Amino acid sequence: MEILNNWKLIILLCLTLGLAPFFPEPHIYGKLKWILGGAQGMSFMDWFDVLLHGSPFLLLARVIFTKNFKTKNQE
Repeated sequence: MEILNNWKLIILLCLTLGLAPFFPEPHIYGKLKWILGGAQGMSFMDWFDVLLHGSPFLLLARVIFTKNFKTKNQE
């Protein structure tokens, strides 16, 4: 499971899968605006899209959290 803790790979995933397609705006940004606007008319595929494009950012948050808040037993 070392691949899930590789921060270089996760940053690459955030920049590619997380933000693709890039034009006219990053896809995840558009979906988050839609959700914050009330998510009117979102279908299952739109929610799955949020999960797909948002998962690299969740992995990045997890890696940052685990690297910064290690317990003394794990060191």
